[in-house]
Amino acid sequence: MGAGNGRKVRTVEFRRDSVNVFFHILTACNLSCKHCYINPNAHGTQTLPIDTIRAWMDLFAARKPSANIIFLGGEPTLHPDLPLAVRHARHCGYQSITIDTNGFLFHDILDRVTPDELDAVSFSLDGAEACSNDRLRGKGSFDAVLQGIRKAVAAGFGTSVIFTVSSANLHELPRMPALLQSLGVDRFFIQVVGRRGKSAIETEIGQTAADLWLDQVPRVAEEAAERGMTVTYPKVYLDPDEPFECAGKVADNVFIFPNGRVYRCPLCEDHPLHSLEIVDNRLRERPPITERELFELDIPEGCVMNRLIQPGNIVYGMDGNPLHRIACCMLKQELIS
Repeated sequence: MGAGNGRKVRTVEFRRDSVNVFFHILTACNLSCKHCYINPNAHGTQTLPIDTIRAWMDLFAARKPSANIIFLGGEPTLHPDLPLAVRHARHCGYQSITIDTNGFLFHDILDRVTPDELDAVSFSLDGAEACSNDRLRGKGSFDAVLQGIRKAVAAGFGTSVIFTVSSANLHELPRMPALLQSLGVDRFFIQVVGRRGKSAIETEIGQTAADLWLDQVPRVAEEAAERGMTVTYPKVYLDPDEPFECAGKVADNVFIFPNGRVYRCPLCEDHPLHSLEIVDNRLRERPPITERELFELDIPEGCVMNRLIQPGNIVYGMDGNPLHRIACCMLKQELIS
């Protein structure tokens, strides 16, 4: 897809030689976002002790030396030993280390790690002003995240912002590039809301229609890139001649939860379909049927899990065939400033 000034949108291919480790070290959070994907019944309510965190990081560092690790929650900065986890990740040789946060930055996390130890701090922000963001994420969250971003930028940390697009905030997306530029943000991640966790039952939060997504998201991404940011957003809808490929088959992304469940596909996370699990600090494969078997299915709609759990974003023509095939949710497009 060509960009407005001749810049090309690059589809980020699945990398077969790397592992992305999304490590939920707890599920507790100080907020109650309407689109939160955490499901305590599926993910547990534990806060992992630092010795367990280190042991589990070792498992995946040994699996692939080039792994990237992202610490998540809940809210990961609620964990008092997060700085120790960051340092152990560096000791293990992880290629990059990121903390995803809602911006409240508990336990003075930015004063207890350095930019040499932590590659990036990624902030969740779902509106260009307090009234829209706080309606989704909770009162006071807008002011907190802006304060956190400013502190991270001033301290020299790489900073990014994740904006989760839904029917409740799509109208705010065009205002985000100017705001993020004023804050000095390096990267902008535009994400699509998934029908899992709270958003699976929250009626206010809907997915955007294909025509709205295809009209607005690439344009906003282009503007953000023109303002100096690297922008990443999910492909979502495949081009007519573009083959479907599942990251579960050709890449190595793992989503780890405190109860030991390890998923390869984030769309599966509400269900006991995890293909891997950690038991006694050892990683083992689970017997069928798991997400692994679903990855092998070939359907006209593209992503099997999308068809099963969030079919509302598939539109069919009069002939019964889908107008758009849905891409793997791990397939991204990227604009570099």
